[in-house]
Amino acid sequence: MKKLFIPLCLSGLISFGQDLYDIDQITEIYIEFSASDWDALMDANDLTDDGTKLPGTVTINGSVYDSVGVAYKGNSSYDASNAKNPLNIELNYILNQRYQGYTTLKLASGKNDPSFVREVLCYEMGRKYMDMPLSNYAKVYINGAYYGLFSSTEAIDGRYGERRLYADKDNPRFKCNPPYGMGPGNEPNLIYYGTDSALYDTRYELKTTYGWAPFIDFMNQLANNTANIETYLDVDRTLWMLAFNNVTANMDSYSGPTKQNYYMIQDDNGRWCPIIWDQNEGIGGFENVGVGPPGPPDLADLTDMDMYLRQGDVNWPLISELLAIPRYKKMYVAHMRTIVAENISNNWYHTRALELQAIIDAEQQAEPNGWYPHTDFVNNVDNQVTGMSGAFGIAEVLDGREAYLNTQTDWNLTAPAITSPVISPAVVPANTLVTFTVDVTNTNYVYLGYREFAGDAFAKTQMFDDGAHGDGAASDGMFGVTIFAGATDLQYYFYAENNDAAIFSPERAEHEFYYLVVDADVVINEVMPKNNVTATDEEGKYEDWIELYNNTSSAIDLTGYYLSDDISNPNKWQFPDTSIAANGYLIIWCDEDTLDAGLHTNFKLTSGGEVIVLSNSSGFSVNQVTMPEIESSSTYGRYVNGTGSFIRMVPTFNAENSYTALTVDEDIKTEFSVYPNPANDMIYIVTGSDAPVDYQLYNLQGELVYSGQIENNSSLNISSLQSGTYIIYLPLTGEVNKLMKH
Repeated sequence: MKKLFIPLCLSGLISFGQDLYDIDQITEIYIEFSASDWDALMDANDLTDDGTKLPGTVTINGSVYDSVGVAYKGNSSYDASNAKNPLNIELNYILNQRYQGYTTLKLASGKNDPSFVREVLCYEMGRKYMDMPLSNYAKVYINGAYYGLFSSTEAIDGRYGERRLYADKDNPRFKCNPPYGMGPGNEPNLIYYGTDSALYDTRYELKTTYGWAPFIDFMNQLANNTANIETYLDVDRTLWMLAFNNVTANMDSYSGPTKQNYYMIQDDNGRWCPIIWDQNEGIGGFENVGVGPPGPPDLADLTDMDMYLRQGDVNWPLISELLAIPRYKKMYVAHMRTIVAENISNNWYHTRALELQAIIDAEQQAEPNGWYPHTDFVNNVDNQVTGMSGAFGIAEVLDGREAYLNTQTDWNLTAPAITSPVISPAVVPANTLVTFTVDVTNTNYVYLGYREFAGDAFAKTQMFDDGAHGDGAASDGMFGVTIFAGATDLQYYFYAENNDAAIFSPERAEHEFYYLVVDADVVINEVMPKNNVTATDEEGKYEDWIELYNNTSSAIDLTGYYLSDDISNPNKWQFPDTSIAANGYLIIWCDEDTLDAGLHTNFKLTSGGEVIVLSNSSGFSVNQVTMPEIESSSTYGRYVNGTGSFIRMVPTFNAENSYTALTVDEDIKTEFSVYPNPANDMIYIVTGSDAPVDYQLYNLQGELVYSGQIENNSSLNISSLQSGTYIIYLPLTGEVNKLMKH
C-alpha cells in the first residue's frame, strides 16, 4: 500500500556531535590573536573596507582552525567605541578549511534587541514556510577572556544556494543592502532604472563574479512582464516572505521603509529567490513603518499595520505587482493566516521565546560587555523596555497584530475547505496514469501542483468536478485530474480558491508537500557519490556506488538492464549476466573501471547532484532519481527502505535503510563529546552523566562493532578498529557522535 508523506524538512542535514547551528545548544568559539591590540587592528581594517581580516586561530566546539580571518561586521550595530561588536569569521581566509561544511560564521551582538531572542526566534519561525538561515547562540572568548554572547547565523553564500535552493554556488547572488556608507535614496527597492549597472551598484552588493545583466533583466521583467512572472521569480517563496514580514511587523526588511535585509539568488531554473536576512530587529524591533506623519514610534503603528501594506505603491514593485494579481493576493492572505495560526494564536512564539531565553540566561547575565541589564532581557518578551533600544515587547507586537487582523474584513472571508486528498490506484507503478482526487467545498477553482524533483518548479494543472476527470459524479465536491507518472517519485500539493479567499493543502505548501512514491520491482535504493570511508570494491578502492533493492519475493534477472547518469543517454552502461535476489541488494561501483571484476560502470558520480536512471532490457525507464548535492561520507537513500522517499542519510551499504541513530534526523541532539577526534588508539567519552551509560559503536555499514557501558570521561581502546568513520550511539538518550579513526 502506498502512503502519502509530508516531509518535515526538504533538505535534511547529517547531524553528529554538536551541530554548529543546534538551536538548543550554545556554540563555544575561542579566538586567539598574536597581537594584543587586536581590537584596534580590526577597527582599522573596518575603515579600509577592503575585505582585510585579522588572522588568528579559532576553536569551535573543540575543533581547532589555524590561519582564520576575523573581522568586525555590521552597519548600525558596529562602532569602534563599542565594547562588543558583531563578528565575521572566515575559516578559509588563508587555508581551505571548513567546519561541518561551513566556511563562514556570522555573529550578531544583539545590540538592538533587549530580549536577545528576536533573531533566533524569527529564523526558526520562518523556516517553517521558506528557506531561511539556521541560527542559534554562540559564546565567544578572545585571547582567553569572555568577549560576549552572540546570535550565530548561517551565512548566505554560494554553498547556501547549493544546500537550500538548488542553485549553483556561482549563480548570481545579491545582498540587497546598500553598500556601507550609502544613505537614504539608495534603497534596494527592485525598481527598474535602465540597463546600466552603475544605476544599481549603490543599492545592491553583487556577491558573485557575474550577475548584473540577469538581475537587471529580472527587474525589467518585474516592471513589464508580470504575465510570465513565474518563469523568472519564485512567486510562492516571495509571497511567504511578504506574509512573514507583515504578520511579524518585520519592518527592517523589503516591506519596510528601508526595503533592505534580504538576498536575491537565481536558481538553476532561472528564477530569482528572495531570502530574508538580519532579524535582530524583527517583531517590531524596528519601529518605523514608514507611513503617516513623522513623529516618535507608536505601538499601534506596528500592531494596526495595513495587512496589504505597500499595495499599489510603485516604490515597492515586488509587493505592488504581486498583490495586483487577485490569485496571488489570496495566496498571500492564506499564508498570513497559516503563520498566525501556527505561531501566535497557539502562543508558540511566547513559549519558544522563554525556552530560548532559558538556554542563554546564565551567559547573558555573565556578559562583560552586554548591551542590556538582565531585567530588560527578561521583560522585553512581554513589554517595552526603555533606554537605548526602546523596543516594544514581542508579545505586545504579535498579540496586538493578531487582534488587529481579526478585525479586518478580508481576514474573515471564508476560504474553501480541503479534505481527503487521495490517489488512485493506491499502488502506482512506473510509467502509468495516476488520478489525484480531493474533496473541496466552497470553491470555484482547484489545481494540483506537482514535480519530480525538489529543485524543479511545480507544474500546475487545474482539477475538475465534472464527472470526466476521475472525480466521481459531476458537482459532488470531489475534484480530480489525471497525470502521467514516469519512473520518478512525485511531490505534490493542492490549492483551492473562491471569489474571496484561498487555501493550500498542506497549508505550508509549496515549502512542504505530499509525496507519492512510484512503485517498481527493482529500485535505486541508495546512492553514494563521494565515498571516502564506507566500503571498498574488489580492488580495495573507495569508489562511488549505487545500491539497488528488489522489492519482490522473487529473484529478478537484470541481464541487459541499463544504468546511466545522463537522462539523454539512458543506455549508457548495460548490466552483464546479473540477477538480484528476492528482497535483496545489489551494489554497482561507479568508477569507470569496467575491466575490474564485479559490476563497474563506465561513468562516475558527481557529489554536485545529477540524475540516475535505471532502464530495463528494452531501454524503458523503470526507476529514476534526481540526486541533490551530497556531502562526503553521506548518501541519498530511501526511507522507508525500497519504497520510501529519498533523504540525505548516513550510509547503510548493502543493507536496509532504517530510521535509527544511523539515519539523518535534524532533531537529534547531543550532549556528549569524544576526544581526541580524529584518534588512533584511545578516545575519551564525556557523557555528562554521574552514572555509567550504555553505548554502541557502529561502522558506516550499520554493523555493531562495540557495545557496553562507559563512565563519564573514561577511555575506550579503538586500536583494533580499521581506519574510517564510526558512530557512537547512546541508546537511552538517542544521542550520537561521529568518530574518525586514523
